Amino acid sequence: MHIRHLIPLFDRARDRSEALVLATVVDTVGSTYTKRGAQMLFTRDERYSGMLSGGCLEADLAGHARTVAITGEPRRVRYDQTDPDAQLLGLGSGCEGTMDILLQRLDPTGRWEPLAGMLEAFRARRTESVLLVVQSSDPGIPLGSGRFAGTGAGFGAGPGGDARIALALGAVREAVPGPHATPQLHREALPGVDALRLPVEPPPQILLLGAGPDARPVAELFAFLDWDVTVCDHREHYAQCDFFPQAREVRTADVRSIADFLAGRRTDAAAPPFDAAVVMSHHLDTDREYLRALAATAIPYLGLLGPAARRDKILAGLGGDAHRLKDRLHAPTGLAIGATTPAGIALSIAAEIHACLGRACPDSREGRGS
Repeated sequence: MHIRHLIPLFDRARDRSEALVLATVVDTVGSTYTKRGAQMLFTRDERYSGMLSGGCLEADLAGHARTVAITGEPRRVRYDQTDPDAQLLGLGSGCEGTMDILLQRLDPTGRWEPLAGMLEAFRARRTESVLLVVQSSDPGIPLGSGRFAGTGAGFGAGPGGDARIALALGAVREAVPGPHATPQLHREALPGVDALRLPVEPPPQILLLGAGPDARPVAELFAFLDWDVTVCDHREHYAQCDFFPQAREVRTADVRSIADFLAGRRTDAAAPPFDAAVVMSHHLDTDREYLRALAATAIPYLGLLGPAARRDKILAGLGGDAHRLKDRLHAPTGLAIGATTPAGIALSIAAEIHACLGRACPDSREGRGS
């Protein structure tokens, strides 16, 4: 469950100054529905947004969250699905692992942190990370306190504790360099203190070059996965916002302006870089020039719709630019799942990109075999 799904409940409660409880998966062992860093929100009357266990533990967790909402005292809850008694108590999740979950109250007094800062970064499409204290025997560094790496804003601790968290954050930053970091649990980040580093990143940015009828299910599926989709086509009658209501942007652009658009995107600090681009205009010359423009970028996944023979013809026309595509181009785009319909092809494309974004990209240069 992506952080964006927490926004409606969070905004509504904050507007009404109603306290919420944030649940964060601190650690897992074995098979669990979600992993470290997953989050959900609870209201005092046990409504919730998000999911941690597929629906099996949420009702019990809501009861714990209500207590935290009333008392204001954060707590950790453990669900051990390896324990046969869990099945007898009706807490069987279908998985056989253990989950440790931190529950903390969010309210105006605490400035709704850490979720307010996380959502602020997400809405601004700004990469951020927060170091969250998930276990502490230090009274100056209470459970649920922490600090943001990007803004340097601290929360939940007194001045002395906040300064010590800042020191721990510096050490953690060295340990987890670079973008696309996964949540990391740092035991003894400070003496007697365990801390969870939670990255906050913009959603994947996908560029769809081609807006024909078969591009619509592709864009719809991308949007369903909470990816930001930009759709471009050189044909104005295809590049219509009405056809792509969930896209972040729809542009009419010929091949020359696409090159300019991509160059401008690279120099725009406010615009996250594209994570993937799919070329599917069905126009041979246009697809070739789209790929030429993409060759000058560092976009890690480039997909080309169409059979291998068409791919080879396009690459031959690219000359030296073809070499710049070699390790990034997936052509035909999509996993070989036997797809023949527009919806099935969209699924195959989304599945391959999803795998690559998760660093589990298969060697599928022959794609769907179409």
